[in-house]
Amino acid sequence: MTGPSIDIVTAVIRDATGRMLVVRKRGTAIFMKPGGKREPGEDDLTALARELDEEIGCRLISATLLGAFEAPAANEPGFTVRAATYLATVEGRIAAQAEIEELAWIDPAAPGDIVLAPLMRTVLAALAA
Repeated sequence: MTGPSIDIVTAVIRDATGRMLVVRKRGTAIFMKPGGKREPGEDDLTALARELDEEIGCRLISATLLGAFEAPAANEPGFTVRAATYLATVEGRIAAQAEIEELAWIDPAAPGDIVLAPLMRTVLAALAA
C-alpha cells in the first residue's frame, strides 16, 4: 500500500469462550482491536501495556506476536495503518475509558453485523487460517 501510514500496536484479547474484544472510539461507528500509537522511545509491549491501561483499564500479563498487518485506516481517509498485533492475556475489569465509547465481544468466526475496521477483517482472516 502506498501513501502516508500510521504505525500502531494492537491486541487480540479473548474471553474464556473464545470471543474477541473490539472497541469503538468516541465519534466513530467502526470497531477495532484495542491498542494505539507508540510514544517516542516505547517498544511494542510497553506501548501496548500503556494503551490497554488507558483505553480499557486492564493490565497486560503476556503477549505473543501474531504478526504485522496493514490495511486502509478506518478513521483517517487516505492513510494506511500498519499494526504489530499481539495475542494478549490481560487481568482486571475491562471497561471503556479515555477515547473508547463502546466495547463488544464478537465471535471471530461470525462477527455478525458489527462494522469492523479493514485491519480487523485482515486479522480475523489470519486467525481463521
